[in-house]
Amino acid sequence: MISNYDDLKKRYDELQQLLGDGVVAADASRCATYAKELSEITPVVKAYEALNGAREQIGELRHILSDPSHSKDFLELAQAEIKTLEGTCRRLEQELEELTREPDPDLDKNCIVEVRAGTGGQEAGLFAGDLYRMYTKYAAAKGWSVELMDISQTPLGGLKEVIFSVKGKDAYKRLKFESGVHRVQRVPETEASGRIHTSAATVAVLFEPQETDLEIDPKDLKIDVYRSGGHGGQHVNTTDSAVRITHNPTGIVVTCQDERSQIKNRAKAMRVLRARLLDRLETERQSERSQMRRSQVGSGDRSEKIRTYNFPDRRVSDHRIGFTTHRLEEVLNGSLDELIDALLQAEAKGHE
Repeated sequence: MISNYDDLKKRYDELQQLLGDGVVAADASRCATYAKELSEITPVVKAYEALNGAREQIGELRHILSDPSHSKDFLELAQAEIKTLEGTCRRLEQELEELTREPDPDLDKNCIVEVRAGTGGQEAGLFAGDLYRMYTKYAAAKGWSVELMDISQTPLGGLKEVIFSVKGKDAYKRLKFESGVHRVQRVPETEASGRIHTSAATVAVLFEPQETDLEIDPKDLKIDVYRSGGHGGQHVNTTDSAVRITHNPTGIVVTCQDERSQIKNRAKAMRVLRARLLDRLETERQSERSQMRRSQVGSGDRSEKIRTYNFPDRRVSDHRIGFTTHRLEEVLNGSLDELIDALLQAEAKGHE
């Protein structure tokens, strides 16, 4: 946490002078180091300067208010301006707090996302497929990479389950809010009477640990290999490449059959197993202080209904923060920033 903004401002001025020095400019390594440091502290310095500027304006206006020679209308304008500036100060103070808050080390990690069809039969499977496409489109828009870990399809082209990893800046930080039950209200394609059905899918977002974050005793594992069912047609495997790993102490079972190589499937399955085990350990730790961790964005429990996608009204509602948008098509096409930004803001207020 940065405690002295004035010292930071001095460093900002110093870095600008250094980068304007011809000797430094000729040294690519030093130049890159200083430029990186400058880019990191610039948002803090700019917010601090804006805050000081707003406070100075408030002081000047209050001095004006102390002068009885001004007209009533002028004084009312000054009062209104002070009120606006005070709101600006509160916003900038919050921005500075967020910019200088110690980051959660887990937020910079990549994540594994699991989407499973819930109640609603074939329609739930179709909705799970919609969510998978929504997340892959959002990842593409953010410049993140997506790696398919495992997928199980339904006869109508939906998904029973899909597991994939997402890698990129802030991937876990922004996607972590998606954990929970997602509900859809629409007329299924198979519904002849036009009646609206409610179906659901469950999403789990786990940050992906490194191997050093959690050691797994090989003696605790039961590993089975079998012939992959593939995705149909030419992709059906004719070798025992699919892998099922059972962690005996917890009963967690992970399967992977997306790759044609048994070795690759085993490696992917171990990544998912490690993420699930670490998530279970963290959930157990947090359950001991559940009242302390509850915030405006809910508990993160994956049995919690978090969002409804209502097709008749073109509405998406996040129940944790009371947020509603009527941009349903855009959201399902990966336009999630509006929703996620609102959740991040609610989380920041919950930590105040």
